[in-house]
Amino acid sequence: MASLRDIKQRISNVSSTEQIVKAMNMIASTKLHKARAQLEGVRPIYHHLSLLVDELGSYSRARSHVFFKEREVRNSLYIILTSDRGFSGGYNANIMAKALEHMNQGKNEKILVVGSKGSEFFKKREKNIIRTITDVADAQVYHGSESIARWVVELYLSGEADEVFVVYTQFESLLNYVPKVDQLLPAAASTEELNDDDRKFEPDILTYIDHVIPFYLHMSLFRAFSESHTSEQAARMINMDAARKNAEEMIEELIRFYNRKRQAAITQELSEIVGSADVLNTFE
Repeated sequence: MASLRDIKQRISNVSSTEQIVKAMNMIASTKLHKARAQLEGVRPIYHHLSLLVDELGSYSRARSHVFFKEREVRNSLYIILTSDRGFSGGYNANIMAKALEHMNQGKNEKILVVGSKGSEFFKKREKNIIRTITDVADAQVYHGSESIARWVVELYLSGEADEVFVVYTQFESLLNYVPKVDQLLPAAASTEELNDDDRKFEPDILTYIDHVIPFYLHMSLFRAFSESHTSEQAARMINMDAARKNAEEMIEELIRFYNRKRQAAITQELSEIVGSADVLNTFE
Protein backbone atom coordinates (compact mmCIF):
# COMPACT_ATOMS: atom_id res chain seq x y z
CA MET A 1 0.00 0.00 0.00
CA ALA A 2 1.25 3.50 -0.89
CA SER A 3 2.71 5.55 1.93
CA LEU A 4 1.77 9.17 2.66
CA ARG A 5 5.07 10.25 1.11
CA ASP A 6 4.29 8.33 -2.08
CA ILE A 7 0.86 9.91 -2.33
CA LYS A 8 2.31 13.43 -1.82
CA GLN A 9 4.87 12.73 -4.54
CA ARG A 10 2.17 11.59 -6.92
CA ILE A 11 0.11 14.72 -6.21
CA SER A 12 3.18 16.79 -6.98
CA ASN A 13 3.81 14.91 -10.25
CA VAL A 14 0.22 15.28 -11.44
CA SER A 15 0.27 18.98 -10.51
CA SER A 16 3.40 19.47 -12.64
CA THR A 17 1.71 17.70 -15.54
CA GLU A 18 -1.35 19.90 -15.09
CA GLN A 19 0.79 23.03 -15.39
CA ILE A 20 2.35 21.73 -18.62
CA VAL A 21 -1.08 20.90 -20.02
CA LYS A 22 -2.36 24.37 -19.12
CA ALA A 23 0.57 25.95 -20.95
CA MET A 24 -0.04 23.79 -24.03
CA ASN A 25 -3.72 24.71 -23.91
CA MET A 26 -2.87 28.43 -23.87
CA ILE A 27 -0.44 28.02 -26.79
CA ALA A 28 -3.03 26.11 -28.83
CA SER A 29 -5.64 28.77 -28.04
CA THR A 30 -3.34 31.56 -29.26
CA LYS A 31 -2.46 29.65 -32.44
CA LEU A 32 -6.13 28.88 -33.02
CA HIS A 33 -6.99 32.58 -32.90
CA LYS A 34 -4.33 33.38 -35.53
CA ALA A 35 -5.27 30.39 -37.70
CA ARG A 36 -8.97 31.34 -37.72
CA ALA A 37 -8.12 34.90 -38.78
CA GLN A 38 -6.04 33.53 -41.67
CA LEU A 39 -8.78 31.09 -42.65
CA GLU A 40 -11.45 33.80 -42.66
CA GLY A 41 -9.22 35.80 -44.99
CA VAL A 42 -8.60 33.06 -47.56
CA ARG A 43 -12.08 31.52 -47.69
CA PRO A 44 -13.72 34.36 -49.71
CA ILE A 45 -10.84 34.35 -52.23
CA TYR A 46 -11.12 30.59 -52.66
CA HIS A 47 -14.91 30.80 -52.97
CA HIS A 48 -14.80 33.39 -55.78
CA LEU A 49 -12.05 31.49 -57.60
CA SER A 50 -14.13 28.30 -57.38
CA LEU A 51 -17.09 30.11 -58.94
CA LEU A 52 -14.84 31.42 -61.70
CA VAL A 53 -13.41 27.96 -62.44
CA ASP A 54 -16.93 26.50 -62.48
CA GLU A 55 -17.96 29.16 -64.99
CA LEU A 56 -14.89 28.50 -67.16
CA GLY A 57 -15.81 24.81 -67.22
CA SER A 58 -19.12 25.77 -68.81
CA TYR A 59 -17.53 27.01 -72.04
CA SER A 60 -17.03 24.45 -74.80
CA ARG A 61 -13.54 25.74 -75.75
CA ALA A 62 -12.40 25.51 -72.11
CA ARG A 63 -13.30 21.82 -71.98
CA SER A 64 -10.59 21.09 -74.53
CA HIS A 65 -7.94 22.66 -72.28
CA VAL A 66 -5.54 20.23 -70.57
CA PHE A 67 -6.65 21.43 -67.12
CA PHE A 68 -10.30 20.54 -67.84
CA LYS A 69 -10.01 17.65 -70.27
CA GLU A 70 -10.68 14.19 -68.86
CA ARG A 71 -8.06 11.54 -69.61
CA GLU A 72 -7.33 7.94 -68.77
CA VAL A 73 -6.21 7.73 -65.16
CA ARG A 74 -3.04 5.74 -64.57
CA ASN A 75 -1.51 7.77 -61.73
CA SER A 76 -3.34 9.56 -58.94
CA LEU A 77 -1.57 12.19 -56.86
CA TYR A 78 -2.72 12.73 -53.27
CA ILE A 79 -1.65 15.75 -51.23
CA ILE A 80 -2.37 14.73 -47.63
CA LEU A 81 -2.22 17.29 -44.83
CA THR A 82 -1.44 15.97 -41.33
CA SER A 83 0.40 17.42 -38.32
CA ASP A 84 3.96 17.15 -37.02
CA ARG A 85 2.87 16.69 -33.39
CA GLY A 86 0.30 14.69 -31.49
CA PHE A 87 -1.89 15.63 -28.51
CA SER A 88 -4.73 16.45 -30.91
CA GLY A 89 -7.16 13.62 -30.27
CA GLY A 90 -8.39 11.85 -33.40
CA TYR A 91 -7.34 14.66 -35.78
CA ASN A 92 -4.57 12.73 -37.56
CA ALA A 93 -6.25 9.32 -37.37
CA ASN A 94 -9.42 10.64 -39.02
CA ILE A 95 -7.70 12.33 -41.95
CA MET A 96 -5.42 9.36 -42.64
CA ALA A 97 -8.37 6.96 -42.53
CA LYS A 98 -10.21 9.22 -45.00
CA ALA A 99 -7.23 9.18 -47.37
CA LEU A 100 -6.93 5.38 -47.25
CA GLU A 101 -10.65 4.97 -47.85
CA HIS A 102 -10.47 7.15 -50.98
CA MET A 103 -7.30 5.47 -52.28
CA ASN A 104 -8.67 1.91 -52.29
CA GLN A 105 -9.71 2.03 -55.95
CA GLY A 106 -6.98 -0.05 -57.58
CA LYS A 107 -5.11 2.92 -59.06
CA ASN A 108 -1.41 3.75 -58.83
CA GLU A 109 -1.23 6.33 -56.05
CA LYS A 110 1.54 8.84 -55.54
CA ILE A 111 1.56 10.70 -52.24
CA LEU A 112 2.82 14.07 -51.15
CA VAL A 113 2.42 13.98 -47.39
CA VAL A 114 2.67 17.05 -45.18
CA GLY A 115 3.43 16.35 -41.51
CA SER A 116 5.55 13.73 -39.78
CA LYS A 117 2.48 11.88 -38.45
CA GLY A 118 1.23 11.19 -41.95
CA SER A 119 4.72 10.28 -43.16
CA GLU A 120 5.12 7.64 -40.43
CA PHE A 121 1.63 6.27 -41.05
CA PHE A 122 1.94 5.80 -44.82
CA LYS A 123 5.51 4.49 -44.62
CA LYS A 124 4.32 1.67 -42.36
CA ARG A 125 1.69 0.81 -44.96
CA GLU A 126 4.31 0.90 -47.74
CA LYS A 127 2.50 3.57 -49.73
CA ASN A 128 4.26 5.34 -52.60
CA ILE A 129 5.42 8.56 -50.92
CA ILE A 130 7.20 10.66 -53.54
CA ARG A 131 7.61 13.76 -51.37
CA THR A 132 7.45 14.58 -47.65
CA ILE A 133 7.19 18.03 -46.10
CA THR A 134 7.57 18.53 -42.35
CA ASP A 135 8.03 21.39 -39.88
CA VAL A 136 6.27 24.01 -41.99
CA ALA A 137 6.37 27.36 -40.19
CA ASP A 138 3.16 29.41 -40.19
CA ALA A 139 4.92 32.23 -42.05
CA GLN A 140 5.92 29.83 -44.85
CA VAL A 141 2.48 28.35 -45.59
CA TYR A 142 1.47 30.89 -48.26
CA HIS A 143 4.67 30.64 -50.31
CA GLY A 144 4.96 26.91 -49.56
CA SER A 145 1.51 26.23 -51.00
CA GLU A 146 2.44 28.27 -54.08
CA SER A 147 5.56 26.13 -54.55
CA ILE A 148 3.52 22.92 -54.22
CA ALA A 149 0.98 24.25 -56.74
CA ARG A 150 3.75 24.82 -59.33
CA TRP A 151 5.10 21.33 -58.66
CA VAL A 152 1.62 19.84 -59.11
CA VAL A 153 1.18 21.63 -62.44
CA GLU A 154 4.52 20.25 -63.67
CA LEU A 155 3.55 16.69 -62.71
CA TYR A 156 0.14 17.02 -64.30
CA LEU A 157 1.37 18.53 -67.57
CA SER A 158 4.15 15.94 -67.86
CA GLY A 159 1.66 13.09 -67.44
CA GLU A 160 3.17 11.81 -64.18
CA ALA A 161 -0.18 12.51 -62.51
CA ASP A 162 -3.53 12.16 -64.29
CA GLU A 163 -5.66 13.40 -61.39
CA VAL A 164 -4.83 15.37 -58.26
CA PHE A 165 -6.58 15.31 -54.89
CA VAL A 166 -6.00 17.22 -51.68
CA VAL A 167 -6.94 15.51 -48.41
CA TYR A 168 -7.45 17.90 -45.51
CA THR A 169 -9.60 18.61 -42.45
CA GLN A 170 -12.31 21.23 -42.88
CA PHE A 171 -12.90 23.45 -39.86
CA GLU A 172 -16.56 23.97 -39.01
CA SER A 173 -16.55 24.78 -35.29
CA LEU A 174 -14.46 24.29 -32.17
CA LEU A 175 -15.95 20.83 -31.74
CA ASN A 176 -16.50 19.86 -35.35
CA TYR A 177 -13.83 19.31 -38.05
CA VAL A 178 -14.53 17.07 -41.01
CA PRO A 179 -11.99 15.09 -43.12
CA LYS A 180 -12.43 15.99 -46.80
CA VAL A 181 -11.07 14.91 -50.18
CA ASP A 182 -11.26 17.52 -52.97
CA GLN A 183 -10.29 16.95 -56.59
CA LEU A 184 -8.03 19.71 -57.88
CA LEU A 185 -7.23 18.41 -61.37
CA PRO A 186 -8.71 17.97 -63.84
CA ALA A 187 -10.93 20.90 -62.94
CA ALA A 188 -14.58 19.94 -62.96
CA ALA A 189 -16.43 20.86 -66.15
CA SER A 190 -19.92 22.21 -65.54
CA THR A 191 -22.92 20.27 -66.83
CA GLU A 192 -24.33 23.57 -68.11
CA GLU A 193 -22.76 24.62 -71.41
CA LEU A 194 -22.41 28.31 -72.22
CA ASN A 195 -21.81 29.98 -75.55
CA ASP A 196 -18.17 30.98 -76.05
CA ASP A 197 -19.34 34.40 -77.23
CA ASP A 198 -21.20 35.14 -73.98
CA ARG A 199 -18.09 36.54 -72.33
CA LYS A 200 -14.90 38.11 -73.62
CA PHE A 201 -11.54 36.79 -72.35
CA GLU A 202 -8.24 38.55 -73.01
CA PRO A 203 -6.24 37.59 -74.97
CA ASP A 204 -8.31 34.39 -75.31
CA ILE A 205 -10.00 31.86 -73.03
CA LEU A 206 -7.24 29.22 -73.25
CA THR A 207 -4.49 31.68 -72.27
CA TYR A 208 -6.75 32.98 -69.52
CA ILE A 209 -7.10 29.44 -68.15
CA ASP A 210 -3.31 28.99 -68.28
CA HIS A 211 -3.01 31.78 -65.69
CA VAL A 212 -6.16 31.23 -63.65
CA ILE A 213 -5.79 27.51 -62.85
CA PRO A 214 -2.30 27.73 -61.26
CA PHE A 215 -3.55 30.58 -59.06
CA TYR A 216 -6.67 28.54 -58.26
CA LEU A 217 -4.46 25.59 -57.24
CA HIS A 218 -2.35 27.89 -55.06
CA MET A 219 -5.39 29.29 -53.26
CA SER A 220 -6.98 25.83 -52.96
CA LEU A 221 -3.88 24.47 -51.24
CA PHE A 222 -3.45 27.57 -49.08
CA ARG A 223 -7.08 27.30 -48.01
CA ALA A 224 -6.69 23.54 -47.31
CA PHE A 225 -3.59 24.26 -45.20
CA SER A 226 -5.52 26.95 -43.30
CA GLU A 227 -8.52 24.67 -42.74
CA SER A 228 -6.27 21.86 -41.48
CA HIS A 229 -4.15 24.09 -39.27
CA THR A 230 -7.22 25.64 -37.66
CA SER A 231 -8.75 22.20 -37.10
CA GLU A 232 -5.50 20.90 -35.62
CA GLN A 233 -5.21 23.74 -33.10
CA ALA A 234 -8.90 23.43 -32.14
CA ALA A 235 -8.50 19.67 -31.62
CA ARG A 236 -5.34 20.18 -29.56
CA MET A 237 -6.96 22.90 -27.43
CA ILE A 238 -10.01 20.71 -26.71
CA ASN A 239 -7.77 17.72 -25.99
CA MET A 240 -5.55 19.71 -23.61
CA ASP A 241 -8.60 21.13 -21.86
CA ALA A 242 -9.92 17.61 -21.30
CA ALA A 243 -6.49 16.52 -20.01
CA ARG A 244 -6.43 19.50 -17.62
CA LYS A 245 -9.84 18.56 -16.22
CA ASN A 246 -8.71 14.94 -15.79
CA ALA A 247 -5.61 16.11 -13.93
CA GLU A 248 -7.70 18.29 -11.62
CA GLU A 249 -10.04 15.39 -10.85
CA MET A 250 -7.08 13.10 -10.20
CA ILE A 251 -5.50 15.62 -7.83
CA GLU A 252 -8.78 16.00 -5.92
CA GLU A 253 -9.11 12.23 -5.62
CA LEU A 254 -5.49 11.88 -4.45
CA ILE A 255 -5.96 14.62 -1.86
CA ARG A 256 -9.07 12.89 -0.51
CA PHE A 257 -7.18 9.58 -0.40
CA TYR A 258 -4.22 11.29 1.32
CA ASN A 259 -6.51 12.87 3.94
CA ARG A 260 -8.26 9.57 4.63
CA LYS A 261 -4.95 7.76 5.00
CA ARG A 262 -3.54 10.53 7.21
CA GLN A 263 -6.67 10.44 9.37
CA ALA A 264 -6.34 6.67 9.69
CA ALA A 265 -2.68 7.05 10.69
CA ILE A 266 -3.57 9.65 13.34
CA THR A 267 -6.35 7.45 14.68
CA GLN A 268 -3.93 4.51 14.81
CA GLU A 269 -1.38 6.58 16.74
CA LEU A 270 -4.02 7.77 19.21
CA SER A 271 -5.20 4.20 19.71
CA GLU A 272 -1.64 3.09 20.42
CA ILE A 273 -1.14 5.95 22.91
CA VAL A 274 -4.39 5.16 24.72
CA GLY A 275 -3.53 1.46 24.70
CA SER A 276 -0.10 2.17 26.16
CA ALA A 277 -1.65 4.33 28.90
CA ASP A 278 -4.09 1.56 29.85
CA VAL A 279 -1.21 -0.92 30.13
CA LEU A 280 0.74 1.42 32.43
CA ASN A 281 -2.33 1.98 34.64
CA THR A 282 -2.75 -1.80 34.97
CA PHE A 283 0.82 -2.21 36.25
CA GLU A 284 0.37 0.63 38.73
